[in-house]
Amino acid sequence: MPLHRLESLSTYYTHFRRRPPAGRRLAVCRDLSCHLAGAEAACERLRAALAERDEAVEIERVSCLGRCEQAPAAALGEQIVRSDRIEDVVRVLDGQSEPVDDRPAADWGEAKLYAGRGQHFSTLRAALDADPAELARVLEEAALRGMGGAAFATGRKWSLVAAEPANPKFVICNADESEPGTFKDREILRDLPHLVLEGMALAGWAIGAERGIVFIRHEYAPERRALERAIADARVDAALGQDVFGRGFHFDVEVFVSPGGYILGEETALLECLEDRRGEPRNKPPFPGTVGLFGQPTLINNVETFVHATGILARGAPWWRGLGEPGHAGHKFISVSGDVERPGVYLVPFGTSIGGLLERCGGMRAGRRLGAIAPGGASSNFLPPDRLDVALDFETLQQAGSMLGSGAVIFLADDHDLLEVGLNVARFFRNESCGKCVPCRVGSEKAVKLVEQAGVLSGKTLARVSELHATLARTSICGLGQVALAPLLSLAEHYPDLMRGE
Repeated sequence: MPLHRLESLSTYYTHFRRRPPAGRRLAVCRDLSCHLAGAEAACERLRAALAERDEAVEIERVSCLGRCEQAPAAALGEQIVRSDRIEDVVRVLDGQSEPVDDRPAADWGEAKLYAGRGQHFSTLRAALDADPAELARVLEEAALRGMGGAAFATGRKWSLVAAEPANPKFVICNADESEPGTFKDREILRDLPHLVLEGMALAGWAIGAERGIVFIRHEYAPERRALERAIADARVDAALGQDVFGRGFHFDVEVFVSPGGYILGEETALLECLEDRRGEPRNKPPFPGTVGLFGQPTLINNVETFVHATGILARGAPWWRGLGEPGHAGHKFISVSGDVERPGVYLVPFGTSIGGLLERCGGMRAGRRLGAIAPGGASSNFLPPDRLDVALDFETLQQAGSMLGSGAVIFLADDHDLLEVGLNVARFFRNESCGKCVPCRVGSEKAVKLVEQAGVLSGKTLARVSELHATLARTSICGLGQVALAPLLSLAEHYPDLMRGE
């Protein structure tokens, strides 16, 4: 391999190091959910506490670790600790104890009924006796949409890839959720990996693919092991591998660990990474369904989408439509973090109000009042607290001026510095920009500097940031640049007095 290719990759991916670390490395999250939980102050206390140790400990501020319900989160290797609990960090460093796991039990509800224990892959077994085209038709009837943020019609995507004449074809599960506030796919992989694998195999049967790949972020080591155990079990049961269930269908799944970077959640950047290149988004068209991995037709869905596809194909489109609140269809896994009593993952009917979700999480933490809501993760526009009646669904949130995104609701108390909150989000997108296109690379950096130097977001500063946002939205290659400044500007819209300063 030419040296320039190694240089290109080693300087791009965040998980690759060009020199050995000075000692042990403690990665401390700096992004939205952890920022709300006091990550900056906790990090400074950690630096002071660990400075006297004989063993060198490198403390590195990093982008979201995907442990938002345990904020403020830090990682020591594969061990997750809270950065505000110095005693726990020291004990883990000394090998005296395991870290305290504050992760709440996930509220799965109806998902547990998709397939009972001992009946895994029963939906696949039945599907292999039917017309492969029937699977996409059922998903189209159910109107299932992608749950990773783009919300493209799932059945339509499956049928488009199935219609492509070229072979081989690939099925990819995008498990690289890296946006602050989003961690539902992590919990699905931990508790329901067989449903993800079954959904991938069903997709393989529907489109005529024999190879599946789960692209998972490197911070999800425990979840990766759960997935790998499920793959091994499925192979033993003849649900994966050669001649699945003796029906002449060949389909197997492998796991690819991401070398790091939020941009790899964008499907074409993910493909570039799988092909051993820098994870920079491709110009589209062509789309991956036509020209995807290694130039072949490729179906890409996220973790949650495959799980719901399994449920729909097991129980039918009417069942799915009946799960929603009146006027809505289906249900949705929601990651909840921020200043709430019980952060975690909740499975709620589409059409559930934001206020209803907040009640299910136990409301705001004692003594805190709701100040703002990010209904679709860090990339979504903030909403004021008077929007609690807005229903959680794609269209209703769009009409309210935000988006559902991947389904990550962050509740903010009213005592936060909202300018710093908006800057925190803008810095995340600035840091995670791949740098391929000039508008995103330059515009996000310039906007952050403008606001930092002004100390306010009003008047000329607001006008210039708005102009930059309009340019990024029109000219950026991918969604990162298109939304990078939108959350910050949404705070200026809803809370103008808090952005004016002196």
